[in-house]
Amino acid sequence: MKIAALSDIHGNLSALDAVLADISSAGVDLIVNLGDILSGALYPGETADRLIPLGLPTIRGNHERQVLAGDRERMGASDRRAFDSLRPEQLKWIAGLPETLSIGTDILLVHGTPENDLTYFLETVTPSVCREATRDEVEHRAGTVASRLILCGHTHLQRSMTLDDGRLIVNPGSVGLQAYEDDRPFPHRIEMGSPHARYAILTRAGTDWSVDFRAVEYDWAAASAAAMAHGRPDWAVALRDGRC
Repeated sequence: MKIAALSDIHGNLSALDAVLADISSAGVDLIVNLGDILSGALYPGETADRLIPLGLPTIRGNHERQVLAGDRERMGASDRRAFDSLRPEQLKWIAGLPETLSIGTDILLVHGTPENDLTYFLETVTPSVCREATRDEVEHRAGTVASRLILCGHTHLQRSMTLDDGRLIVNPGSVGLQAYEDDRPFPHRIEMGSPHARYAILTRAGTDWSVDFRAVEYDWAAASAAAMAHGRPDWAVALRDGRC
């Protein structure tokens, strides 16, 4: 079995289209979407229109949850753009998405961790640094989940870890945004260092899974210009450079 895992599209329609084109030649059996789909500086409604007919197994991320809360005054700029742009049927679509999703008994889709859509799975933020999580930290976050493959998103970083019991946790990276800054739980930056759209292909052989991280070119200069036109210079830099 071969699965393409997408996450953190963030309304970047041109990056999504480039990734879908790349997947079309990869011979995958299934495409899954790990959330944070529409919020951002680009094209939330158009991205929803592209995805809804595909019917992909999809979960909601923290940004879907925040948009659905409906409290516009407490939303950040990315969620406000989605909230103001989405039609009722598009909001209904994201409202119907589960927080986590099992595919058979072997695969679990989560956004952050199985317990929390804001918790980083494979990274740990301290007051001084954002670093790769230790094996003990990842095992604690995985808990008693029995699935051999756990797919997560949220941090936009392509990373994987195999636990001692053989479970594989994979973050495919972000399709739509390669850098951001956050202040929770402490101020930190996430940077991939280049603007390529990212995803991963997972292949099962027997009971074991392997991961192939992909980086795809698209017109990130146009995406950066669109973000600037929409009043988001932070996004313009991240989309162009993959850095904050």
